[in-house]
Amino acid sequence: MRRRAALVVALITAMVGASAGAAGAAPRSSYTYLHPGGQPRLTEKVPVNVVFLGYEPNQVGKAAYLSGLPKKYEPLVRYRLVYGQTEKLGITYTYDYQVSYGSKSYEDKFFSQLGKLAKPAPLTAYQTAYNEQAGNVKDITSNNVIDAPSVEKWLAYHPPAGVDTRRNTIFFINWYGRSDFKFHVYTKIGEPDPDTGYDFGKERDSRKVIAWGGTTADDEETGLGSTRRVWFHDLSAGPESWTSNYDVDNPDLDGDGVVDYRMPPTWEYTAGGFRAPGALAGDLGLITRYVALNLLMTTSPLYPVELPTPEPPKSLNLDSNTYEGWPGVDASTEYITPGLLVDELSELRWRNRLDFDNQDLPYDAKAEECYLGVLTDESCYPGSGYPAFANLYLYNWANLERTKDDVGRVDYEIPLFNYAVAEGVGVPALGFADDNYVDGTQTGVFSFISPEVVASGYGLTTTQIHEVGHHLGMSHPHDGYDSETGVDYGPEGEFLFANAGDESNSMMSYIDVNWDFSQFDRDNSDRFLTAAYHEAANRLAADVLAAPKASKVRAQLRAADVLLGLSTKAFARHEYRAAYAFAEGAYNAVVAAAKKAGVDPAGAAKALKAEADAARRTTEVHDPHEFIDTLAPDSPRSQP
Repeated sequence: MRRRAALVVALITAMVGASAGAAGAAPRSSYTYLHPGGQPRLTEKVPVNVVFLGYEPNQVGKAAYLSGLPKKYEPLVRYRLVYGQTEKLGITYTYDYQVSYGSKSYEDKFFSQLGKLAKPAPLTAYQTAYNEQAGNVKDITSNNVIDAPSVEKWLAYHPPAGVDTRRNTIFFINWYGRSDFKFHVYTKIGEPDPDTGYDFGKERDSRKVIAWGGTTADDEETGLGSTRRVWFHDLSAGPESWTSNYDVDNPDLDGDGVVDYRMPPTWEYTAGGFRAPGALAGDLGLITRYVALNLLMTTSPLYPVELPTPEPPKSLNLDSNTYEGWPGVDASTEYITPGLLVDELSELRWRNRLDFDNQDLPYDAKAEECYLGVLTDESCYPGSGYPAFANLYLYNWANLERTKDDVGRVDYEIPLFNYAVAEGVGVPALGFADDNYVDGTQTGVFSFISPEVVASGYGLTTTQIHEVGHHLGMSHPHDGYDSETGVDYGPEGEFLFANAGDESNSMMSYIDVNWDFSQFDRDNSDRFLTAAYHEAANRLAADVLAAPKASKVRAQLRAADVLLGLSTKAFARHEYRAAYAFAEGAYNAVVAAAKKAGVDPAGAAKALKAEADAARRTTEVHDPHEFIDTLAPDSPRSQP
């Protein structure tokens, strides 16, 4: 694809050059898709298929369901919001909803398939806990486990007539009420942590789920074979841990005085149950809007996808640096699997060349002081004005040069810092992707390991993949941004049900049953990068047109305009990879124009960086850090 895109760029440039003649540079207004100095203008009418299986129109009315759904979405950089900045990507989605109800013959066929896949199993701890609730309307008398990837694959290749699962498709399932109903949960097993061998899906009841989807065509364990975009959600499964819907006695689960909103099992939508029957349509609408759309299918990046480099990088080095503070253990050798790390991240950033290297760093007195200060809330740079949580950032940035071992070989080294500590020392988190504490620009990636972390099932590799995912812009599938209301939310209070988004085949989930980026992750990353290249081309084009030699580069700018047009049209057709490749080609054409016109292609980025550096010197330091990947006792991922 990379070579083909380069050939397309060359061909278009040659064709435009042949027709340009000796005329001067075209005025800005003559470009259709190139907007010098302006924002991207990418639009997509996003198909959203919604299929109700086992829900009848009198249970979930179409009008009631649709009434709470958004009309459009404009993604922005979420971490900028923490600093009071609204940075939109220049993308506008509108939604094209197609709602249908399964026919009797289709439902009979589907639920027969569920019955065949169901295997008897003991009640989960959370089904037992549900039975012990004072207010439950039904006891779980038996249980079955059903392989979630098998259900996803069946739905992907056997949809109802007229439903194209190559486009975003949500299946809402309700088996309850049929004569063939079986109490059940879904499982995803067979993908243990690569460093410890611990299979969360097999060993923990908290990883028995009621939803699943997003698997890619080429997933090494459960790949669909060709691209499909399916997510199913089944309230007749469980009850479960992840969305806390086993608890029907306590409106406020964490005692903060706010009702923790979650969707109970289907049979609880009844008179005297946890929820009134009339609330079902609205609740499924909430899951569609605040989970399926905002968190999976059309989400916003956490950090800017434009990495802090002078020009968009082509080669990325995963620059791993490990503080070996665990006596007798070489953590970088024992708990990092470089091949998996590179492979998984390469699938997300497929147009970049990725490689890995590690060096061990001394866990000396200052390194230890700064590390322990994070745990005890004591700054190791007390005069800096930075909070204690910034210790690791400040220490490693003060010593960053010793990690720069690939200068000149790659375009960007992603700084990974791993801390291996002894038993009883403690860790501040599994990991976090840090920022600069001033404007929300990503900086380093921090991962932690200790005997206690290993005993919990984790090595370093999966944390690194997850945190680098954040560094590259990816958000969790359990927290996100709602464009029409302007609300950034996480899984607590009125949005507790957002934890359902973790029940997807995404490395950015906390559920720990897979280590892959989902099809939704890939789609969103490609869209974000398409916008980033549009913006980079526009920004550089403004400098080119202001140059004395602008008249000499008409062909290159025309070629960029044509390529941005191809990118824009591919984007609108949901061809995200082609859109990304064409946008990169357009940027390269503007770079060629810049060089010919005597303009530094990195000049615009350098100017922006200088402005940002100046702002940092006069901007208050913050300590938001709302997206730390913890193993706190109350975290869903810490549950048995």
